[in-house]
Amino acid sequence: MLIEHTGNSPRIHPTAWVAPTATICGDVEVGRDSRVLFGAVLTADGGSIRIGSQCVVMENAVLRGIPRHPLSIGHRVLIGPRAYLTGCTVEDEAFLATGAAVFNGARIGRRAEVRVNGTVHLRTVLPDSALVPIGWVAVGDPATVLPPDRHDEIWAIQEPLDFPREVFGVDRSSGMMAEIMARYTRGLERHAADRIIEE
Repeated sequence: MLIEHTGNSPRIHPTAWVAPTATICGDVEVGRDSRVLFGAVLTADGGSIRIGSQCVVMENAVLRGIPRHPLSIGHRVLIGPRAYLTGCTVEDEAFLATGAAVFNGARIGRRAEVRVNGTVHLRTVLPDSALVPIGWVAVGDPATVLPPDRHDEIWAIQEPLDFPREVFGVDRSSGMMAEIMARYTRGLERHAADRIIEE
């Protein structure tokens, strides 16, 4: 399904293919010979999404472009099933496996791999040809790659990155969720005026 959002319509290269149950919303460009498979969602929520040539976005992956961080995918990139990418840059020939998560402002270097359920955190820079093993976490610039059971070390790098301020513009506090959700629901209200272009 192709959806116009805030006056922007998806642009699909004539040689690309989008599955009939995929959803592509807003300022999204899908490049030459790329494939977007069943159930994938690509939504430009205030930031564009650009997908290069010969990429595959697999089943049920979610890609989001946001105001401060457009989403950019290079050429010959594989994005696995159930992957989640928001406001990040993925360079050529990277491999993001099933369940990989890449967050706002992160950069995945050329030919880097994020294996099954790996996480690349906020504003993290994963160098060219780097590897995030199954279930591990990359955090910081340059990235430190740690197993998930080393939470204290991950948090020591992650806390100054200030996820609530970077993503939602609010201070970390006990009442932050009320403010975050008020802002978030207001922002998403723009979808009420969306227009389906093609089902």
